Amino acid sequence: MSTVKLTIDGKTAEVSNQLTVLQAAKTVGIDIPALCYDETLEIFGACRMCIVEIEGSSKLQTACSTLVKEGMVVHTETERVVWNRKQTLQMLLDSHPNDCLTCHKAGECLLQDYAYRYDVNFRKHDGEIRPQLLDTTSPYILRDNSKCILCGKCVMTCAQVSDRQVLSFAERGYETRVIFGADESIEESPCVSCNRCVAVCPVGALVDKRDMDKIRSWEAETKIVGCKACEYGCEFEVRSRNRKPVSVVAKAPTNGRPLCLKGRLTTELKYLDNPDAPYRKLDKSFEKTTWDKALQITELLEKIERLEGSNKDGEGEE
Repeated sequence: MSTVKLTIDGKTAEVSNQLTVLQAAKTVGIDIPALCYDETLEIFGACRMCIVEIEGSSKLQTACSTLVKEGMVVHTETERVVWNRKQTLQMLLDSHPNDCLTCHKAGECLLQDYAYRYDVNFRKHDGEIRPQLLDTTSPYILRDNSKCILCGKCVMTCAQVSDRQVLSFAERGYETRVIFGADESIEESPCVSCNRCVAVCPVGALVDKRDMDKIRSWEAETKIVGCKACEYGCEFEVRSRNRKPVSVVAKAPTNGRPLCLKGRLTTELKYLDNPDAPYRKLDKSFEKTTWDKALQITELLEKIERLEGSNKDGEGEE
């Protein structure tokens, strides 16, 4: 593996020549803001928040897609860079609902974090804003199109699982939006409620419905646990209040872990004293169901009961 030396904000980094500027910056403790970047996903370069100045280039470059080079000198917080980032944030906020006080994503929202970091605020204007298009048809996922920033993370993470690929982009320009299936509701679409999209969404456009109104992120005591439903061992965050678990949230599906509804429900049943009722989808419609049906263990339970019954019947025999 070949390495290169470069300078980022006055710090020298020696890294693999296969790394991007954004990745190299992390090795020396420099956090370059990015809304659409995820190390487990294909580089999209859509949000333009990670732009940096590179000496010798007249154009600002996206740090998430620019590979490092020997002798490269990078500046991540120049006046020009900051001005452009603030313009990007302002355009996003101009199309975004001003409901941060009540949004479930508050405290975990990257858009909120960056707006605070660069002192960008909501403002009144006469221009267009994204229509709400609220989708409440799923008991597992709440979708609010007005909060979508078109980062593409949900589309890309869904596409990583070959038998899913439910999400995609539709329309063009300002009308661009993310759709489920053939522009259907979540309930009607082929969505399997794995929550991959929710786990990577940086804003409140896709929210875990079973976590809503349970606890706010900043007051939760958290513990990361591994799912026991299969060998993948997907990770979930158990959120507690006063040491009492109140909700389970899927972590990002790293290292090839697919995430699935069965695993999520298994984890809920194991760690929560009083989990919400499970649902399953039949003929493009959700219906409340029993835990044994939701976890697909009805036949196993029936067999266990039959075997235990047989053992009891034979206890009195000599």
